[in-house]
Amino acid sequence: MMEIRIASRRSPLARAQAELAAKTLHERYAHLDISFITIETEGDRRQSAPLVEIGGKGVFTQEIEQMLRRDEADLAVHSLKDLPTTLPRGLRIVAALPREDPRDVLVTRDGKRLRDLPPGACIGTSSPRRQAQLRLWRPDLRVEGVRGNVGTRLRKLGEGEVDGLVMAAAGLLRAGEGSRIAEYLDPEEMLPAPAQGVIAFEARSARKDLRDFLRAISDRAARRASSAERAFLAGLGSGCAVPIGALAEVQGRTIRLRAGVFATDGSAALRTEVVGTRAEEVGKEAALALLRMGAERLLRDVT
Repeated sequence: MMEIRIASRRSPLARAQAELAAKTLHERYAHLDISFITIETEGDRRQSAPLVEIGGKGVFTQEIEQMLRRDEADLAVHSLKDLPTTLPRGLRIVAALPREDPRDVLVTRDGKRLRDLPPGACIGTSSPRRQAQLRLWRPDLRVEGVRGNVGTRLRKLGEGEVDGLVMAAAGLLRAGEGSRIAEYLDPEEMLPAPAQGVIAFEARSARKDLRDFLRAISDRAARRASSAERAFLAGLGSGCAVPIGALAEVQGRTIRLRAGVFATDGSAALRTEVVGTRAEEVGKEAALALLRMGAERLLRDVT
């Protein structure tokens, strides 16, 4: 019997994702002996601080990656949107599960949709990308930073700290809270984060046995779409501090990528669409197109 040690964050959603990953592995390889190692990352410990102040996306993954490098775990399971585009030396993404709905959603206490919220209503989200697009489409709303796991944010909504939340559909659905969704937001109005909705497996590059082993469960469409989106993000040289959105759709060999860069205050938006067959080239082309439009100015304003 082969033993696989899976490392993940300790939050309820991260545990649910790790269990989904294990279930997928067991369905393909019934002989596996899978164990879980969960840790509380720096990002989990400091939920009151904005991500940009405590190190950006890497605060959710660095300690888990150290476990991989020390051979204390065989695989790490991540929300791919949390992984920086440049991975530590000796590590690589080796597989991805089929993508959950990549869109953002609105959650309200009374089921109101975004267009029905009254002027001055308070929407909670810690994401600069979501904040910028909310201010673009509804400048009459108040936008407040709200961090925490799914349960914490829903509790703050229930206690009246905010009138609504903008969250990832994937997180709510995987946490069993899909019934709380009042509205799925159209990507034309709310472009999601690059790789949102994708669960990825990370391992040491030297573990060719795991790469071969996981190829059978890896979803090709999710890998191609997320590769295009992450190549776009890498092409801009930016991370979670900048309001950047991207969504790639795969149809056969064709990849259609919609991408955008937004002013934090909602005063400007640059968008492009690129169609091609090679994921990384599509992402790089989208980044270059936006840089030609002046995205560098918007990026400079917030970095």
